[in-house]
Amino acid sequence: MSFFPENTSRLFIDGELRASSGGTYPVLDPSNGEEIGHAADATEDETSAAVAAARRAFDTTDWSRDHALRARCLRQLREAIDARLEEIREFTIAEVGAEHFLTTGPQLEGPVQGLDYWAELVEGFEWVTDLGTADVMGLSSRREVRREAAGVVAAITPWNFPHQINFAKIGPALAAGCTVVLKPAPDTPWCAAMLGELAGATDLPPGVLNIVTSSRNEIGAQLTRDPGVDLVSFTGSTATGKAIMRTAADSLKRVFLELGGKSASIVLDDADLGSACMMTAVNASMHAGQGCALTTRLLVPRERLDEAIELTTAALAGLAPGDPRDPGTMCGPIISARQRDRIAEYVELARAEGGTIECGGAPPEDKTSGYWFTPTLISGLDPSSRVAQEEIFGPVLVILAHDGDQHAIDIANDSPYGLSGAVWGSDPARIEYVVNSVRTGTLGVNGAQWYGVDVPFGGFKQSGIGREMGIEGFAEYLETKAVGTPG
Repeated sequence: MSFFPENTSRLFIDGELRASSGGTYPVLDPSNGEEIGHAADATEDETSAAVAAARRAFDTTDWSRDHALRARCLRQLREAIDARLEEIREFTIAEVGAEHFLTTGPQLEGPVQGLDYWAELVEGFEWVTDLGTADVMGLSSRREVRREAAGVVAAITPWNFPHQINFAKIGPALAAGCTVVLKPAPDTPWCAAMLGELAGATDLPPGVLNIVTSSRNEIGAQLTRDPGVDLVSFTGSTATGKAIMRTAADSLKRVFLELGGKSASIVLDDADLGSACMMTAVNASMHAGQGCALTTRLLVPRERLDEAIELTTAALAGLAPGDPRDPGTMCGPIISARQRDRIAEYVELARAEGGTIECGGAPPEDKTSGYWFTPTLISGLDPSSRVAQEEIFGPVLVILAHDGDQHAIDIANDSPYGLSGAVWGSDPARIEYVVNSVRTGTLGVNGAQWYGVDVPFGGFKQSGIGREMGIEGFAEYLETKAVGTPG
């Protein structure tokens, strides 16, 4: 496998693969804890060089104005990835612990195919809107509105769905005409680093795309401060998002933030309880619960609480953690020992808050290496408890009782987050009322999926600012300019 280890242990700056003067750091396979290679550990000077290259490419080339070139490069990048898709799938599973079945969707193939969407959008977008001629203070003037690239983008991405989030940022940013410095999470650097080699198969001008991997989160903070950066696009924790906003305020940088979630799956009293409990259990457990939009609160009618606990416990029992390379595995490993221990701490907190661990609650006994946690159901908590309010980022589902539709809505909305959710029922009018009342950026009805490259993704409240993907996500990387000429 040619990506191991040389080409994934280099930085990509100004069109060149280069070794880092900061050396390298180890990359681990979370399914067994073993070292599988190394990644370049970028220094502050190298990060500054990446920003300078992006700045130069934006300011001195036609990249931002050459729509045809951008569309061509995006398609070339997709083709280069397709040619090595199985190779990339293999190391994605190894590095991320991503389940094989998810790599056929949002963990790989979905976002890669989405590059065609961004290319088509470049070609069909209305870059100039003619507002016609008007008499303005005695002068006949023709007005138009132009959409232009925002500038240099610092894209800072997390470890849980790296391909999805990397491409959800660089796809629209490059399509819009921006230049990019991509800084991936320390745990999953290869999913970003591989783009450096693949960029060589495209017509991307030097400096348009730069990739700096690092073991230190301080490199992300440096990008946020750098005066050469015009826009910061960040996905991660709400706490870090707030810090980015504070730092970016000094230079009034634009920020896009996709942050945390504690999404509710609302089961109405006329719903198919078995399907709702099964699907919510699967949703909370896939990728070991390491997804901000996964539903981790299950709200059921109080009179059916015991039945729902029984059904959900049975469903979770069939989702035992397994080898992510097995196409049948739904729940893979936890990304790191630190994250596994954090999940365990929340389970202990649930006990202290008066909760009952209905199933799971610990690493599986048959896994002696790597980082794992058994899908867990917790009952008996107050909706205001920390475990029912805070994002755990593990396969932990909290079940709560409600006393009717409005009470369920109130519980769902009683959260600092508003990222995703679900509703289950059979009365269309009641379902519509819930959909209109829950303050969340995405929501699925009776198991239907909202995900797609053409669908805007983001949240209300402390789940973020702005939208990623779709036309709305494309607009995040554009500026608006109004021009008047003699009419």
